[in-house]
Amino acid sequence: MKRFALLFANSLIALGVLAQNNLSFNVDAAKTTISRQIYGHFAEHLGHCIYGGFYVGEKNSTIPNTNGVRNDVIAALKKLKIANLRWPGGCFADTYHWKDGIGPKDKRPTMVNAWWGGVTEDNSFGTHDFLNMCELIGTEPYLAGNVGSGTVQELIDWVQYVSFAGKSPMADLRRQNGREKPWRVSFWGVGNEAWGCGGNMKPEYYADVYRKYATFMTGWSNETKIFRIASGANSKDYNWTEVLMKNIPLNMLGGLALHHYSVINWNKKGPAVDFTEEQYFEIMKQALFMDSLVIKHSAIMDKYDPQKRVALVVDEWGGWYDVEAGTNPGFLYQQNTMRDAMIAGATLNIFHNHCDRVRMANLAQTVNVLQAVILTKEEKMILTPTYHVMEMYNVHQDAKLIPLTIKCNNYTFGKETLPAISASASKDSNNLVHISLVNIDAKNTQDVTINLEGGNLKTVGGRILSSGKLQDHNSFEEPEKIKPAPFQGATLKGKTLSVKMPPFSVVVLELK
Repeated sequence: MKRFALLFANSLIALGVLAQNNLSFNVDAAKTTISRQIYGHFAEHLGHCIYGGFYVGEKNSTIPNTNGVRNDVIAALKKLKIANLRWPGGCFADTYHWKDGIGPKDKRPTMVNAWWGGVTEDNSFGTHDFLNMCELIGTEPYLAGNVGSGTVQELIDWVQYVSFAGKSPMADLRRQNGREKPWRVSFWGVGNEAWGCGGNMKPEYYADVYRKYATFMTGWSNETKIFRIASGANSKDYNWTEVLMKNIPLNMLGGLALHHYSVINWNKKGPAVDFTEEQYFEIMKQALFMDSLVIKHSAIMDKYDPQKRVALVVDEWGGWYDVEAGTNPGFLYQQNTMRDAMIAGATLNIFHNHCDRVRMANLAQTVNVLQAVILTKEEKMILTPTYHVMEMYNVHQDAKLIPLTIKCNNYTFGKETLPAISASASKDSNNLVHISLVNIDAKNTQDVTINLEGGNLKTVGGRILSSGKLQDHNSFEEPEKIKPAPFQGATLKGKTLSVKMPPFSVVVLELK
């Protein structure tokens, strides 16, 4: 009998079908809002993200554009519903002097991008170009201020230039440069990676620097409601979070940043496309580590901010691999495969499930850099698997999180295991329930049973993102090799929802 049971279990594994994935939730428990700002993106002056990505110049007659910004990129990002866009960096931000990027373009000084490739930039894409582009996309701008090599006065002037409606030297300068009404930017980063490229500071020193800058950016009561974001920790540097939360008054702090990339080894990152299952497993281990990071950093923040006034802002996240062969190592150009779809789906689920503290995030980066949602090549543009995941998931924006419990199979590689299923759920203002599921298992189909309580759910539909190989990707030759398709693998019977998920797939269900 024991032998028969063992043979039966082995046969199930051989068929790639396991049956121990159970989720349960109560629709009526939906309470905390999943902030749409979690769906932010990042646009740094790095490689071909800005020049050749977003911006092709006003004189370009071969690529349709509006004031030099590609129309196809604008349309794609509008459909994606990106909530905010962070600019100009990144490491670049702490070398960028904003006044070099305003006024007549033929009179702007050039600069050398010392961080990324040593290229000379002409500053033709500056403050007006970025903020006007954000209006075209319908997204909120998030400006990263120069603390590393800038001055307090320089940042004060930038705040007034973009946000002040009255009469002042900076507001008058803005009008002189063609913009009468202010843009009123709410999100401001006070430096970037102060522990590294932003100045190699110690947390105690940066806490004082932050307090100084934050003081002069606003009035006594911050009547303009500027949301100031401190340069936060590098991954698991919990001491950085402790020091900043202890030393910065909460009324001066809107958000605390956190940066974490899914990387195998910083000195040997591995290929973006021709990776092994071992490399895939290691990347997913790093991606899922985000959950532990959010829990531990949030616990520290809770000590000083039990009411959760300060947001945890994960304003750099994503997969990081070796650059594509033949490209500039400093441009960080990499392809985007089904592996990246797994990273995106699992990470967004983590952010949803911790939305009481994680209220803003930015994928790195939007176009042509790292885990990009868009790749461009002259007049051509493709949408990546990561784009499609974020588009499928944007139904969760500003919906109420439905807490869930999950018991799932393991995805096993060698002697190590990871949870095979990642999930989150929400209820929107129209009482539609959405469930996002990720099966990270590289080999096995996963049967998921979801026990539903509350609500009066009668029908289920959805979409799936899947492909034949983990290494599959969209290319300029096959731009739609991977795209969402209607999902037929879900069955609702009473209060039980049964879902059959292929290996390495992302599913978003809608119940009503």
